[in-house]
Amino acid sequence: MRLFNFFKNNNFSQSGQDQFAYNLCGEGGTYLEIGAHDPIINSNTFNLDVKCNWKGISIEYDETFKKSWDSCIERENNVIWDDAFNIDFSSLIKEKGFSNKFNYLSCDIEPAENTFDILEKIIDSNLVFDFISYEHDKYNIGNKFEILSMKFLKNHDYKVAIRDVYSRKKKHKVYETWFIHFDIAFKEMRYSDWRKNFYKNNKFSL
Repeated sequence: MRLFNFFKNNNFSQSGQDQFAYNLCGEGGTYLEIGAHDPIINSNTFNLDVKCNWKGISIEYDETFKKSWDSCIERENNVIWDDAFNIDFSSLIKEKGFSNKFNYLSCDIEPAENTFDILEKIIDSNLVFDFISYEHDKYNIGNKFEILSMKFLKNHDYKVAIRDVYSRKKKHKVYETWFIHFDIAFKEMRYSDWRKNFYKNNKFSL
């Protein structure tokens, strides 16, 4: 089992999204990343791409990150420099050689309303995921999009896996919910409990 020291390093994912995806799906998975940002810093997919033999598609609208991606020789995944709302996802995955079944969807663009709207578009494109990390920015704007995402995804065969996800040690900054497909056996828990269990099981100290 690979372990990523995500809680003590500003590189890689903020909250262990990569670790959860790996624990759930193992080596050689696939991902769709909406809001790629930097290729390394706070990246949900760097570890998966570089260390775990995952393949995927990343989409990023802000081309100020392009220089960082071009210079990141470790990464070989596809980056689409476009507004995610302009993309026909069914056509894109066929063009890139993926099926409509992905292991992981990372959904994080700004503002939170856009993140919810693109989530709807993707799910309505008949794409299926084992794991979805969805950023609703509850700490900043309240629970509107947290509630909307739960209702929407429940109606599309997903359930909450990890709730009240916060960024590293910032317990006041609850910004995500993690969902999994309903047919995956996993008991819902708070992020703080998942984090403690992870460290306990892997003999790390908080």
